[in-house]
Amino acid sequence: MKSNDVKVALFDFDGVVMDTETQYSTFWHRVGEEYLGVDDLGEKVKGQTLVNILDTFFPGMTRQQAEVAEKLNRCELQMEYAYIPGVVDFVKELRDRGVKTAIVTSSNDLKMEAVYATHPEVKQLFDRILTAGMFRASKPDPDCFLTGMAAFGAGPQETLVFEDSMNGLRAARASGARVVGLATTFTHEVVAPWADVVIDDFKDITLEKLT
Repeated sequence: MKSNDVKVALFDFDGVVMDTETQYSTFWHRVGEEYLGVDDLGEKVKGQTLVNILDTFFPGMTRQQAEVAEKLNRCELQMEYAYIPGVVDFVKELRDRGVKTAIVTSSNDLKMEAVYATHPEVKQLFDRILTAGMFRASKPDPDCFLTGMAAFGAGPQETLVFEDSMNGLRAARASGARVVGLATTFTHEVVAPWADVVIDDFKDITLEKLT
């Protein structure tokens, strides 16, 4: 892929646009210990929708599902939302070059409203924001990224996907797009097998460096 071939750039949100993954890891670690007696839930759920997490790890546990959902809502309202270094300038550069951009996130609309309360400019920064309720299946299924491509009438050969979680990277790879992995949640060594290129953040990153 050459830089001029890129028509669409799809960005996961947590760990790609905003530096929130550590906060989520802490939350899900506590939930896993409190409700399931496990200490690795945070690692397993990264990149998945809340509905999929509850269905998969809390099947038939109606009361517990409601409690966890309410705790997550409160946590997200109190989170610190800080941009991954360089991402704002990079997205602006893409748009200046005519590349369509979208957030493709497993987060729901309620969480994104909390983000907009702190960063209202996010709505203007990206051409589209696609959230959990718009997808048929949760990551690692590629449906979210295929939906993002379809929103702009683009194919995988014209698309860059930016991801950090293992579920997200698997989804990105399965979509057929060129995958840019961010080593914000996992190490370069963990991310590299699932990405065409790995970066730490967006400082000094240009489209040419990724293609």
